[in-house]
Amino acid sequence: MENNYLQDSRIGRLIELALFEDVGFGDITSESTILEEQLGRGILLAKENGIISGLGLMQVIYQYVDSQITVEPKLEDSDMVQAGTEIAHLDGPMRSLLIGERVALNFLQRMCGIATITHKYVHAVAGTNAKITDTRKTVPGLRILDKKAVYDGGGVNHRFGLDHMVLIKDNHIAAAGGIRNAVAKCQEYLTTQEVNVQIEVETTSIEQIKELLEMGGINRIMLDNYPLELMKEAVQLINGKYEVEASGGITLQTVRPIAETGVDFISVGALTHSPKAFDISLEILS
Repeated sequence: MENNYLQDSRIGRLIELALFEDVGFGDITSESTILEEQLGRGILLAKENGIISGLGLMQVIYQYVDSQITVEPKLEDSDMVQAGTEIAHLDGPMRSLLIGERVALNFLQRMCGIATITHKYVHAVAGTNAKITDTRKTVPGLRILDKKAVYDGGGVNHRFGLDHMVLIKDNHIAAAGGIRNAVAKCQEYLTTQEVNVQIEVETTSIEQIKELLEMGGINRIMLDNYPLELMKEAVQLINGKYEVEASGGITLQTVRPIAETGVDFISVGALTHSPKAFDISLEILS
């Protein structure tokens, strides 16, 4: 997901909603303390080490606030930044710089936080064939931004929504009366509806994997909460016939041994469901 994400119509709606939530009908503090014609400069500073994500979004936010504001990025998305580094300069009406401050920082701090933790996972599996991927465990409405941040951190994006690919999970299997029925019904549906998407199937046992290998016609097998030794056995059994994804409670401490089993993808919900906000400040110069 590259910078064309800013062309998505959801971005404008997100910004408008966020600004109305924060500003309402006016910034009465700035209006009461700062002259309308006063100009100023803001310097965006990193307060810790990490990965940058969301600079393009910040520029768009400030254009919504006031088209007179110019944002001059000093870095690019996916760049590594050190504490104390200037990320961007902002120039324009002082009131407008302050009006957009909180909304811009809220988005930027979350995106940089996601990019930074993603980078740590990617670094942890370096030298293996495993790719770190995200999930749909995102803040409702922010998925496009969360997944862009994962991309900036060096991860790969899993399906964006339910209409992007088939992922047959345990509840689908239970409702369909077994893994064979679930896969067969899915394949029939995709054929009759002429829908061309990939099929991934979640498994919880070696027996289910054997059933899938007998059936064929899928693209990826998910190993959900497999113990390490069982995961190794599963990878050997699949033997490259399908892509293999590991999932379930993966941490920075466990991700390397999982990658070394030979899986192709490791999905980590923590990238987006509980990232730490990246420490950034906007310092206004008078």
